[in-house]
Amino acid sequence: MDKVIWWKGIKGKGRRRAREMAAASQGNFEGKFESLDLAELAKKQPWWRKLFGQESGPSAEKYSVATQLLIGGVTGWCTGFIFQKVGRLAATALGGGFFLLQLANHTGYIKVDWKRVERDMKKAKEQLKVHKGSQTPAEVKSKADEVVSFVKKNVLVTGGFFGGFLLGMAS
Repeated sequence: MDKVIWWKGIKGKGRRRAREMAAASQGNFEGKFESLDLAELAKKQPWWRKLFGQESGPSAEKYSVATQLLIGGVTGWCTGFIFQKVGRLAATALGGGFFLLQLANHTGYIKVDWKRVERDMKKAKEQLKVHKGSQTPAEVKSKADEVVSFVKKNVLVTGGFFGGFLLGMAS
C-alpha cells in the first residue's frame, strides 16, 4: 500500500506537526487523533501573506477597486518621496563635485588636459552613432513586454502608483 502524502497543502509549523503525527502513527490508527485547527493556523500567517495572498497573479482578481488604488497610491507616494530626496541629494553631490573640480583646476591643484578630453568625447560620439543604428536587444524587448503585460493586468494599481508617485515628487 502506497503512502498518501496528505500534508502537502499545509504550510509552516502545521505541516511539521502533520508530519510528526503521520510518523508517530505509522499506519496504526487505533491511537489518539489530534485535530488541526485551520482557523488558528490562518491567524498565525504573516500579515503580508494575508494581504497579498499565496499565489501571484493580477490583483484585479483578488482586490476591490479602492484597495488596488490605495495600495498603488501609497507605494507610489513613498517611491516618489524617496526619489525626490535621493535625486536632490545626487544633484547636490554632482554639482558640488563639479564645483570643487573647477576650483581645484583654477587654483592649480590639478591640471586638465582639455585636448585629451575633447579627443575622448569625439570617440564616444562616434561609438554612440554606431550603436544608435542597431536594433534593440531581445532581452530589452522581452522585459518591455513583461512590463506592458503587468500594466495591462493591473491597471488600477499602476494608475494609483503613478498618481502617488507624482504626489510624492511634489511633496
